[in-house]
Amino acid sequence: MANNKALGTGGRKSDRDLKIRLKTAKGRKVSSTKWLERQLNDPYVARARSEGYRSRAAFKIKELDEKHKLLRKGMRVVDLGAAPGGWSQVAAAAVGSTVDKPLIVGIDYLDMDPIPGVVLLKKDFTDEDAPAALVAAMGGHKADLVMSDMAWPTTGHRATDHLRIVHLIEIAADFAIHVLNPGGAFVAKVFQGGTEHELLHMLKRHFKSTFHSKPPSSRSDSAEAYLVAKGFKGIAENPDA
Repeated sequence: MANNKALGTGGRKSDRDLKIRLKTAKGRKVSSTKWLERQLNDPYVARARSEGYRSRAAFKIKELDEKHKLLRKGMRVVDLGAAPGGWSQVAAAAVGSTVDKPLIVGIDYLDMDPIPGVVLLKKDFTDEDAPAALVAAMGGHKADLVMSDMAWPTTGHRATDHLRIVHLIEIAADFAIHVLNPGGAFVAKVFQGGTEHELLHMLKRHFKSTFHSKPPSSRSDSAEAYLVAKGFKGIAENPDA
């Protein structure tokens, strides 16, 4: 008789036993091996591959949209930190962006393969002339949504990393305030307990509602969440913008 205890409940291998485990190859760090194991065992990575998305991050914006109704047909979207392009892919399909009439503009300093219906700029968003380049790429139109999945490379020092990501969000938020149509929205990645008080206060001054959200596809052991601001009041109502 088979020993069910060795196979897990009901005589089948448990989920723990079914996980792919890798040996640390020569020249590969332990951290790299763990990252590869996580990727190989991540159901969202498999789904992204099977559904044609460039990264598992595509499901984050899909889930945020399902919950907060961020995307709709005909709207114009700016994607900050767009590489490898998963968010732009989702947005293009949701708003009906086409090659003849692109409604999405993405920017990143990394190389990206073309995405139908998306204007891609290879540029660092923190460069001084980046906002003007994005405005020009929009052809004089204002945006209805500015979304940002940007993050600085981490240093391992929590306080430093937190300050850097807050600074990045501040730049993105300032850009959003100056390019959004009234009623528009802003969504951005945050870490370690959200945003600083001043930034959140500024967003509350410019948007009708602000809140944090963690989509199901965001790894449970990750400190990331997303700041969502909806109902942009417009520059006219904010002379100090």
